[in-house]
Amino acid sequence: MGLIKEFKEFAVKGNAFDLAIGVIIGGAFGKIIASLVADIIMPPIGLLLGGVNFTSLKLILKSASIDATGKAIEAVTLNYGNFLQTTLDFIIIALCIFMMIKAINSMNKKNAEAPPPPPAPAEDIKLLTEIRDLLKK
Repeated sequence: MGLIKEFKEFAVKGNAFDLAIGVIIGGAFGKIIASLVADIIMPPIGLLLGGVNFTSLKLILKSASIDATGKAIEAVTLNYGNFLQTTLDFIIIALCIFMMIKAINSMNKKNAEAPPPPPAPAEDIKLLTEIRDLLKK
């Protein structure tokens, strides 16, 4: 019974909702970064390297052929261009997440270093404190 109670507390507190929202936003952010890399960053790099399209870079291990029955056999390739593009996607996403976490941590550190001063007691509390101190004497 304790496990069910703990799960209810977890789900109701908002942790599950926060996690779901984070996953959804992360997925959308990943698509934006993938588009940034594929459509904005890689074309100029390919142009600088002589008009290379990174997604078409591959190493052919076995050429396409036709078997004895006339059926086409596809080529076996290592698509290292896609791998390079996906690796660059990952590096950019990791860098962005690192920068966001660093900014959040620095804001939290500033808030922790300078706690707000305690509020001054109200006039009636001051008066009651003075009366108490006089009665102690």
